[in-house]
Amino acid sequence: MMGARVIAIDGPAASGKTTVAERLARRLGYLFFDTGVMYRAVTWAVLDRGISPEDEAAVVDLARSLSVDVRPPGVEDGRMYDVLADGRDVTWAIRAADVDRHVSRVSAYPGVRQAMTRRQREIGLRGNVVMVGRDIGTVVLPEADLKLYLVATVEERARRRQRELEARGEPAEYDGILRAMAARDEYDSTRPLAPLKPARDAILLDTTEMTADEVVERALALVGR
Repeated sequence: MMGARVIAIDGPAASGKTTVAERLARRLGYLFFDTGVMYRAVTWAVLDRGISPEDEAAVVDLARSLSVDVRPPGVEDGRMYDVLADGRDVTWAIRAADVDRHVSRVSAYPGVRQAMTRRQREIGLRGNVVMVGRDIGTVVLPEADLKLYLVATVEERARRRQRELEARGEPAEYDGILRAMAARDEYDSTRPLAPLKPARDAILLDTTEMTADEVVERALALVGR
């Protein structure tokens, strides 16, 4: 595993995977690539254009034509990267509650996943990258040198999401967040295409009682073993 150049980190929402991946990439000097933002950008564009998320044909057509780009942060407002959809900065817009409600459905469409996966693989296969998502180790980059799958109780993950929303000054009602997160877990883990699950050779890390820094140190040890 020494010198792992392609690292895949998967897991459910608010399991800590994005924070850990970003810090791990910084420590290693690797590219940090949150693949989930691509699906969020498509979902945002669907809603922005007044397309029904249930209209699969229209959603897929948009995904195939939409230019989604992820770049190093150009604004110092706490973001870890810039997300552009057809040249428009949607970095924070893709975190809206409406996007949360519909991203699972949009990302489950085969045509959408095909369009996004192709680009994700191109970036990942360059090497020196930490990729984070929900199917990196199973679908996007099954040949990754190191695969980590982060988990935490749904209650702890709901508390984390609540704190994240409150920090941005957005409404954050715990019970509602908990219900939405449990529903998304069920949907993501049972969908027929690329269901949320660890790769057979992934290493599971339960982050419920761990700080992000503790998880990063554990990951660094695995990279260098």
